[in-house]
This record gives sequence, C-alpha cells and structure tokens, in this order.
Amino acid sequence: MLDKTRKQLGTTQRWVVKIGSSMITNDGKGLDVRSIDAWVRQMTVLHRSGRELLIVTSGAIAEGMQRLGWSQRPTVLSELQAAAAVGQMGLVQAWESAFSQQCIRTAQILLTHEDTVDRQRYLNIRNTLRSLLSLRVVPVINENDTVAFKEIRFGDNDTLGALVANLVEAELYIILTDQQGLYEKNPFYYPEARLINEGNVGDTALKEMASGSVGSIGSGGMSTKLHAATKAARSGTFTLLACGREPEVLLRVAAGDELGTLLRPSKNPLGARKQWLAAQHVKGRLHIDSGATRALRDSGKSLLPVGVTAVEGQFRRGDLVSCIDPLGNEIARGLVNYGTRQAINLVGKTTPRIKESIESIDDTELIHRDNLILYSLLENND
Repeated sequence: MLDKTRKQLGTTQRWVVKIGSSMITNDGKGLDVRSIDAWVRQMTVLHRSGRELLIVTSGAIAEGMQRLGWSQRPTVLSELQAAAAVGQMGLVQAWESAFSQQCIRTAQILLTHEDTVDRQRYLNIRNTLRSLLSLRVVPVINENDTVAFKEIRFGDNDTLGALVANLVEAELYIILTDQQGLYEKNPFYYPEARLINEGNVGDTALKEMASGSVGSIGSGGMSTKLHAATKAARSGTFTLLACGREPEVLLRVAAGDELGTLLRPSKNPLGARKQWLAAQHVKGRLHIDSGATRALRDSGKSLLPVGVTAVEGQFRRGDLVSCIDPLGNEIARGLVNYGTRQAINLVGKTTPRIKESIESIDDTELIHRDNLILYSLLENND
C-alpha cells in the first residue's frame, strides 16, 4: 500500500479535498465564485466516475471580514466568531449553488475539536459522513468557528481535513494551496528554491524544510500542512499538496500527473480506536518505573498502579494521559480509569492493597491495554 504510484493514487475512490482561505477568497478579496465553480466542475467529473468526495473548506472568517468591511484579521475571539457567523452564510451558499447546478446534493457539517473527544460523538460523526457518502452526497465541512474557543479549536483546517481523512479512512487527502507544494526553502524568500516531488511524513528533513505562513488571511503555512499529513497518515492516507490555481488540478491528479508534493504514510495504518486515541488532548502525566515501562513497551500489558511513581496534572476518569519512563521519555498514552485524586492515592499500590483500601473498585488497572497506544505508533503523527 505504501508504494502506490501517482497513477494508482489517481484511481483511488475516497478523497478528502481541503481548500484554504487564500484560494476560496482570492487572497481576501471575497468569495472567488469563479474558482469554486471550476473546482466543482472537476469534482462533478470525479463524482460521476464513482469517486466519493468530501470537501473541507476554509473561508468563513475571510468572507465575513469582506462582508463586514474589515481589512485586517481580528485577534479578539468574539470578533473572529462574529466574522465566521457572517461569512458562513455566503460560503455554504456558494458551494450549494455550484453543486446544485450539477445536480449533486451537498450537506453542511460544522465541527469542533470537542466533537471528536467524546467517543460516542466521534462515532456519530463517522457514521454520518459514511452514510452521506453512501447516499452520493458531498459533505462540505468546516470548523464551527462561531462556538469553538481556543482550548478546543482544531487551529487550522489542514488539521481538520486530516481528522476527516481518519474518520472515513480516505485513500487520498488533497490540500489545495497557493503554492505549488513543499519547497526545500521558503520560496517567498528564496525564489530559486526546489520543489519537493515526494517524501515520507516521518522524514525529519521535510519538517526542517517546512515554513510558517507568510499571508494575512489563512492561519497556517507549510508546517501546518506537513503536520496535518502526519495525522492523515494514521489511517494510511496519502497527502498531496498542490496549487489550487493550476488548471484542471483535480482531474490531473486523477490522471496521475506529477503535481505538487506527495507525502506518503511511513507506517501501516492504525486501527480506528487507536486513531481516535491518537487524536485526543493529553490532560496529565503518569511517571512509571522501569518494570512498568517494559510491561507496556515489550509485553503489551495494562498499566497497574504498582508501577506508577508520581502523578502530574488535573484529569478525570476517561481523560487521556501520558506515561513517562524513568528517563523522562513519553512511551505511551491512554485513557485513565481514575481521576487525579484517586490516582495519587493508588500510586505504588499492588492490586490486593487497592482492594483493601477501596471499598468499591471497578478497575484494578490505571490504564487498560485496550485503551493505550504506544509512543512508537504516535511518533511522526503529532
């Protein structure tokens, strides 16, 4: 799977296509309806050939800024949310209008990171997306900026697109940007920089090449796109960074043309539950001894309180915590069975002592092995 050629990727069936703010709004000048129509015409060809398409669209805040007459992106959260609320009206209308002219149904989906933290909501989102695809409906997805606050935001739609790719196990994640792809140096400063044709998401050299955003409208540059590609790789998804202004860009991808930068997953995909675990925010840290380290890393065991030496952070039952070895290295993450106060009381205790000291106990493990993911699976995916 990891050695697919461009032509083989072009024939894959399930694509997530993310289009950034600078593309959607023509660098902040308002919704670029002509470009949206052009992309939709290409997607119509792909859709009628049997492909399943999901669109992750930026542009609500940028469109709202234009409608409100703001030339600078606000920094106050409430103003960003207000701009998103105003702009979302025009954004979804533009997509719906373009697809309806092609007799293709669309569905609007607005997500926050909080929607993916709760296991049941995560599964509901996944089931809804898959149902829409089976009905031949094209989901149009954006972050719900009007209600999301800093602590629970995805932060950029590149990351949101990667999560969507995980949810539906997409084969190809296409990020349409205002650059041709990933360059060895930032072409904004080095016009002679060479375009990188292909690479693996775990390649340290690629991370060093990625640069930050130089625009005023979008929220992420190539570094966020590379970060998103590593997240998409959890489900075995290939990521293609390509210029959205290239004529017939999506059809040329389908034809196997050598466009942009192809980022290959460097590891086999994680299972669905492990993908969900990998997407959560860490709330605390459990320091463990060398015996517990070996049990987790080498034997696939659960984490017992007897192997824990210290507890950090404030967390509740069901939150994600890191497991830290005696050298200070993170070796695993998992969903903890006890909150901070109880976990502190259980540090170093054997199972018989736990049963003696706690009248009613549901779990003898701090983290069950089914709810634990090793760092060797997480690395290059954070």
